[in-house]
Amino acid sequence: MRLTARIWVDAYLTRLRLVDIPAFVTAHGDDTAGAVLVKLNTLDGQATAFQRSFDLMTGDRKWIELASGEERTVDEAVARQRSFDPDLWVIEVEDRRGRHLLDEDGLS
Repeated sequence: MRLTARIWVDAYLTRLRLVDIPAFVTAHGDDTAGAVLVKLNTLDGQATAFQRSFDLMTGDRKWIELASGEERTVDEAVARQRSFDPDLWVIEVEDRRGRHLLDEDGLS
């Protein structure tokens, strides 16, 4: 059984909070089946947006880069995704060191 989007988001925010990485929900998607996009803001004018991808060959889920560069450019990419998918969750993570924890076990 898959976790609902809301449970995953709450767990991710808690995991970030436990290591003192600020994060905020900037767009609340569908609680049950909404997709999640994570924007990493390094607080220097740069950002990266990540989306979850599903590998049909292996069945694995992994986080891939959707957009990277100037924060304005990344925000535009996020806005485009929101225009396609109104149920999309967007979480903004703020960390000067570029930590997002998406590469840790249990977050794919």
